Amino acid sequence: MTLVRLGYVAMSMELHHASPSQTMTFAQFQKLTDREAAIRKLERIALSNLYNTLRLLRHNVASEIHFYRLTSKLIPLANHEAIPEWDYIKPLRGSLKEIGEFINEHGLRVDFHPDHFVLLNSTKKEVFKNSLLTLRMHYLILKGMRIDPTHRCVMHVGGNYKDTEKSLEQFVEAWMDVPSGIQKMIMLENDDTSFTLEDTLYLCQKLGIPLVFDYHHHLAYHRDLNWIQYWESIVQTWKDSPLPIKMHISSPKSEKEYRHHSDFVDGDMFFDFLNEINGTVPQIDCMIEAKQKDTALFQLMEEVKDRGGVEIVDGSSFYLR
Repeated sequence: MTLVRLGYVAMSMELHHASPSQTMTFAQFQKLTDREAAIRKLERIALSNLYNTLRLLRHNVASEIHFYRLTSKLIPLANHEAIPEWDYIKPLRGSLKEIGEFINEHGLRVDFHPDHFVLLNSTKKEVFKNSLLTLRMHYLILKGMRIDPTHRCVMHVGGNYKDTEKSLEQFVEAWMDVPSGIQKMIMLENDDTSFTLEDTLYLCQKLGIPLVFDYHHHLAYHRDLNWIQYWESIVQTWKDSPLPIKMHISSPKSEKEYRHHSDFVDGDMFFDFLNEINGTVPQIDCMIEAKQKDTALFQLMEEVKDRGGVEIVDGSSFYLR
């Protein structure tokens, strides 16, 4: 049997007034004439985001959800070139520690997914430098929470630049300049337009990086089941990880807008995947990337309860028999 655990991304549709992604633009920052007061305002926003993150985690525990993606927007304007003097972690240490203690107490799995502008394979030095700064921020947040950063940050390969082979080799070359602590933090995900499952698996095998399989992305790229032949290799990329294998699940918005994520998860589509991998791994954690967030998770679990061949464990987990 395989244990399946469901998670959701960043924002709850059930818990109101709990955004962990409140922000301040640099234009707004500049309008504040007192620079110190402006920085203190940034810190208040970040503390509010962390407070709401803790509220969300409590909501998850109450709902028996064990897997959650933290937003990468916890700290507005972190690493902005115009605020080099701001040690953004220092005023947040108490809140980060409190969140980490809650996560560890309840055995939750959390991770990040930085925005698309984090490009390790960019040929532009400034883009690469800024990407490292953003990844370092994620690393520092995890360390502040006393959470092992290993395999907590999923990324896409990056830009294709109309030459897949060259772009893959650029990633390999750039990887040598990534600090080892950040290297250990990273997982790679196949995408729907630039790098196939096979492309991504090549990098993961070459560099020792776990591969997060995105089933929807693969179907959007291929519309076939050729992923099955790679499944054992995908699983092997996780052999040295302290965490169970992870995948992403979402459903097309429509046939015409196949690449866009739907509000909810198509249960039949999800079980097409699960039925193929049942018994191949003891556990798989599935991150739901649906517009309706935790509401989509709850709806999917209600559907799962009506299916045969499953054994419900709790509010977000079930065994495949």
